[in-house]
Amino acid sequence: MALIEVKVPDIGDFKDVAVIEVFVKSGDAIKVEQSLITVESDKASMEIPSSHAGVLKELKVKLGDKINIGDLLAILDGVDAVSAPAAAPAASAPATPATPAAAFPDSATANAPVMSATAAASSATPSTSVGAGVVASASGLAINAPAHVPGGTTVGLPHASPSVRKFARELGVPLDELKGSGNKGRITQEDVQAFTKSVMSGATQTKAQSAKGGSGGDGAALGLIPWPKVDFAKFGPIERKEMGRIKKISGANLLRNAIMIPAVTNHDDADITDLEAFRVSTNKENEKSGIKVTMLAFLIKACVAALKKYPEFNSSLDGDALVYKNYWHIGFAADTPNGLMVPVIKDCDKKGVLQISQEMSELAKKAREGKLGPAEMTGATFTISSLGGIGGKYFTPIINAPEVAILGVCKSTMEPVWDGKAFQPRLMLPLSLTWDHRVIDGAAAARFNAFLGQILSDFRRVLL
Repeated sequence: MALIEVKVPDIGDFKDVAVIEVFVKSGDAIKVEQSLITVESDKASMEIPSSHAGVLKELKVKLGDKINIGDLLAILDGVDAVSAPAAAPAASAPATPATPAAAFPDSATANAPVMSATAAASSATPSTSVGAGVVASASGLAINAPAHVPGGTTVGLPHASPSVRKFARELGVPLDELKGSGNKGRITQEDVQAFTKSVMSGATQTKAQSAKGGSGGDGAALGLIPWPKVDFAKFGPIERKEMGRIKKISGANLLRNAIMIPAVTNHDDADITDLEAFRVSTNKENEKSGIKVTMLAFLIKACVAALKKYPEFNSSLDGDALVYKNYWHIGFAADTPNGLMVPVIKDCDKKGVLQISQEMSELAKKAREGKLGPAEMTGATFTISSLGGIGGKYFTPIINAPEVAILGVCKSTMEPVWDGKAFQPRLMLPLSLTWDHRVIDGAAAARFNAFLGQILSDFRRVLL
């Protein structure tokens, strides 16, 4: 056995790209072309494969590190293997409008490098008629790489030139399902393009699609009628823009949650007149600290108190059982230039309003800059979606599975409220609580909202 150094291959015109995902750990058996990490620049993200096979002795990078071409990535214990092809530079990827998500599901090997659809969209060129945005998984473009055996011998390789194989990998096309039209059955680039168009039109299904009984995510597996296909250009000028990677991933999750969860929403109003006055005075007193307390920070503490009183709202379904969590991690929806993200503040029951405000500000900034790590977006037990800075009255937020409830908050308004003798101006905060009816019933939801409103109207109740 020999120690083998795995270095960052030529990934194009990239410099100081950030490591956003790590797939392996010391002791793992690594195959040639197995993805080790994912890196992301301001233009694209891609997975970096191993150039050799062996046992991972040491990974030289961690989440958040910045790497460049030639940097030492890992040290393997094993027999030297044939070097893997360098990850395709994003700038050279062919691109046109992306195909629907999961057009070629599971067509790639588990050890193939992956390039995100963001890269394809950012490097679009008009010279090709096939999109490079075929999404086979939530992480991006699956690449169908040839199999290897020890010593570097390639087995089961389709009859195609290296350039055609590379083109097919970028599209996630399973070459073993194509019939070549070239000399002696050789697969040509035109064959790959024709196969892609056939799958996009629904005339052809890959083996993976057929096995799943689906048809490219158009709802046929649910018994729904086909999605309408319209040539919008015949009605007037149009402009096509590809969705970003985050919107594609979050869109799939939102669709699943909206369909699978029997959700109900309760609307209510909370009187925050006194709490708002306290918030303003708190900010004046802490002006020198630089920490600005928002109403959302108070709302997080209030929600923790309500979750403790009604623990089913802090649970998750696991088959026929409920998992009650004895920790209170609150997610908050953050609007970013790249789409909606949900940072998570951990252990909110152990933190004060000032600390929560500070962490919330830091996480929101990282979200806008695209620097949130996976650990900062996972583990939430309850989520708050606030439109307070924008407007609106009520809305129906979608539950963030596997959570069982989410609170939507809109902009507070001054309204006349009857005190028994006269109408008094009071600052009212609209609350929209969406809950999973499999876990929670209407009475519990009404009590939760009422209790939350009581805390917000008199924050001293949070101490009880």
